[in-house]
Amino acid sequence: MKRALAIFAKTPTPGRVKTRLSPPLSPRESAELYRCMLLDTVDRVRALRVETVIFYDGDRQFFEEAAPDALLVHQHEGGLGKRLEEACEALSALGYGPLVIIGTDAPDLPLEYVRDAFTRLDAGADAVFGPATDGGYYLVALRDGYGELFTEIPWSSELVLETSLKRAEASGFSVSLLPTWYDVDSFEDLQRPGLLEPLNGAPLTRDFIGSLHSGAAKRADVV
Repeated sequence: MKRALAIFAKTPTPGRVKTRLSPPLSPRESAELYRCMLLDTVDRVRALRVETVIFYDGDRQFFEEAAPDALLVHQHEGGLGKRLEEACEALSALGYGPLVIIGTDAPDLPLEYVRDAFTRLDAGADAVFGPATDGGYYLVALRDGYGELFTEIPWSSELVLETSLKRAEASGFSVSLLPTWYDVDSFEDLQRPGLLEPLNGAPLTRDFIGSLHSGAAKRADVV
């Protein structure tokens, strides 16, 4: 059965993405950061040689240009849990079996973690989570169905993973956990040294964050 890597993404429109970064960033800067992370993510996953499906919110033309080799599916309306359920249903209808779902908030996520998620599904895990440092998860992988995994989850809180694991237990799912990684959600997250590593695989994000640091240093010198 076919396997899929699904990416949830939005058009990088100022005021609609990375709003928690404004301030100190302007809405335009926040959108540009999101654009860089999105493009880095799309470019990096090509090395996985797995069919990529982008569940997009916004302008289809942007994604046709940014990811011409990916299948594009418009995100369902509603909360995140409903959108995840509808994405799983759409992938099943398209003939996909095992699937991994990620976002664009971890542009330097090691690709080995994604490969490992598929490996763990092949080994019998019903669900695989990639724990994020903020209490959420940067990746969820499913072998056959989603059960109650996305039901009544306190999204955007530190209880996301904890609650999801309880939902997995209630669904009778066997669960495997990947190593912890981080999402870029706050200005403090931009200070992580790994984002500036030359070999982190996220050059657009790295250069943009470097320009922010450079600009801040120049303003400090003027003051």
